[in-house]
Amino acid sequence: MTTVGKCRQGSDTVQFEFATAGQIVFGWGRISELGQRTQAFGKRVLLVTGSRPERTSVHERLRSVGADVTTFSIATEPTTSLVQSGVECARDHGTDWVLGVGGGSVLDSAKAIAALVPNPGAIFEYLEVVGRGQDLVRASLPCVAVPTTSGTGSEVTKNAVLHATDHGVKVSLRGLGLLPRIALVDPELTVSLPADITAATGLDALTQVIEPYVSVTRGPMTDALCLEGMRRIAEAIRRVHANGSDRSARENMAVASLFGGLALANARLGAVHGFAAPLGGLCGAPHGAICARLLPLVMRANLKCVRETNQTDLISRFTQIAKTLTGHSDAQAEDAITWLDTLVTDLGIQRLGSFGIAPSQVDLLVQQSRKASSMRGNPVELPPDVLAAILHDAI
Repeated sequence: MTTVGKCRQGSDTVQFEFATAGQIVFGWGRISELGQRTQAFGKRVLLVTGSRPERTSVHERLRSVGADVTTFSIATEPTTSLVQSGVECARDHGTDWVLGVGGGSVLDSAKAIAALVPNPGAIFEYLEVVGRGQDLVRASLPCVAVPTTSGTGSEVTKNAVLHATDHGVKVSLRGLGLLPRIALVDPELTVSLPADITAATGLDALTQVIEPYVSVTRGPMTDALCLEGMRRIAEAIRRVHANGSDRSARENMAVASLFGGLALANARLGAVHGFAAPLGGLCGAPHGAICARLLPLVMRANLKCVRETNQTDLISRFTQIAKTLTGHSDAQAEDAITWLDTLVTDLGIQRLGSFGIAPSQVDLLVQQSRKASSMRGNPVELPPDVLAAILHDAI
């Protein structure tokens, strides 16, 4: 019989902390407030954008209040060398504050640059796993995060995920100093997203409200955020995939993504994200697609262990997930897995093999994933053979 793993026991004592961006500004059209809200940070701003910086209208908004704007473009997922170049650019221009406008890669880059500019030494001094993991002692430059996707919740998280290309893995720069001063979330900025990106980022957001709900460090505040995020995504994701101009669906997805960021910043994630870092580093597949393919499989393995060890609190949590996603008050925990399987198929998420992942790479990926910090948040200690089986099923 396959060994499933050891379920971690939760504590009956309620203790938690909660940290987030200095200010959250949410609402349709609120990008118009960017200039007035950032004047106090100084005139010299480094604007970090995606591959099409001309799409953003923030230049004129900033210049209308007298800002001196230098643009730094992130055309791909952020690498350690690219972020180091951004740090040097910011230093050369005497940057007062950093603005990120884009998806999770852009926001993570902006946060990392803002944090590293005042701190001496190379980036590897501060990276976990592949670096020395030193604390960022000096205060970050003010950072403002404006997401243009609804997925990562990076606008309210205290880490930045970077691709260490020489090591073939994604790793985090982490610390409270990475929390932006302002998270400005305007759902209108997501309307132009194509359907495939809407699907992938939306499923990432869904993963980030499910994993913290069963995390070993879950708490009452993150529970509330996760359940509301699940409810909104279940109601909106198919609608927004079919019609990107659906205003209420876009708003629901933006709220849920924000809630996922708040939850993961204050409760751990789990095995899905434990896998995602090495997988993304190896093949460059979209993070959301990786999470989507793995989420039902990881949930099935976790639930099997939970039932075998009769962890009643966790069983009730998986059941609540099923009720929230399906909208059926009599749903059982396994119904959530069926619902997710159907959703991933209907939204056209490819299997991991289509991104170049081969069965021969599974053992290495298992070794790497077990070192990921997110694995420590999983409610179940999944042994290597179970982790390998999950990957084989996803390929």
